[in-house]
Amino acid sequence: MLEAHSGRVTNQVDVEESKEEGIPSLREDLVTLVKLRLNVFVLITTFFGFLIATLSGGDGWSLWRLVHTLVGTAAAAFGSAVFNQLMEIKEDARMRRTADRPLPAKRILPIWAFLFGFLLCGFGISHLAAMVDREAAWLAAVTIAIYVFIYTPLKRRSSSNTLVGALPGALPPMIGWVGGGGGMEDPRGWFLFALLFMWQLPHFVSINWLCREEYEMAGFRMWSNGDESGRRSGFLAAAFSAVLGVLALVGPLSGCTGWAFGVVGLAAGFFLAWLAVRFARSGEKRAFRQFFLLTLLYLPVVYTVLAIDWH
Repeated sequence: MLEAHSGRVTNQVDVEESKEEGIPSLREDLVTLVKLRLNVFVLITTFFGFLIATLSGGDGWSLWRLVHTLVGTAAAAFGSAVFNQLMEIKEDARMRRTADRPLPAKRILPIWAFLFGFLLCGFGISHLAAMVDREAAWLAAVTIAIYVFIYTPLKRRSSSNTLVGALPGALPPMIGWVGGGGGMEDPRGWFLFALLFMWQLPHFVSINWLCREEYEMAGFRMWSNGDESGRRSGFLAAAFSAVLGVLALVGPLSGCTGWAFGVVGLAAGFFLAWLAVRFARSGEKRAFRQFFLLTLLYLPVVYTVLAIDWH
């Protein structure tokens, strides 16, 4: 008992000293390792996919089925994030914004991270298969495979990695769609996929340019590499945003949604395109940062309108 009490006191002192020195706690390291903040958007799009499937006459609303869908998707997303960081330890160590991640900072051993990621991915896929739908589990497995084995190594070889990375990034709403009772053969589900796929392109172009110096230092090949003025990245983001706006018209024209979504989606896409063009002409970092923040706002606003106006 005395030894146990002494150990607790020692651990408490160590934790307090770590906090004073600014060293992240284990909980904070795990949050970073699974990219919790980034994967919140994965869960949001999964939720909307599930919701829209139930509105389309799927299996009907089921809270527990939704919970199981989100739990399985979250575990798969968290696990793939761990593997992504395992494969980029050297690159993360070269970038200021990622050098303090738990793996490059050597606070977590790679073997433990590997086991953690493996357990998360395995649990996510098996949970979806057992509690939701085998097609949902298959989609989660494909998402992990593309993200880990194709997108991650491609970042060091070709700037087309952004296009490839947008594929697994657009699959979560399809997992939600299938979880809510929608079929993979239904084109309405793939409309949700296309919408998120196209949204990611201008969003990540802005990230690439804002962090271009660090990406170049790490050896990643991005569209924004060497684009100091931002002109190329700005016009590229504008083109993708315009396509995103036009894509929204597919909803009402195909009968998936009413014209409220078509108008809002078109306006949102062209507003982003205008902001991107404004940045391309000025080259001001603040303008592209504003564009980036508004791409984040796009998802909850446009997806909410989509759910309300869905037929």
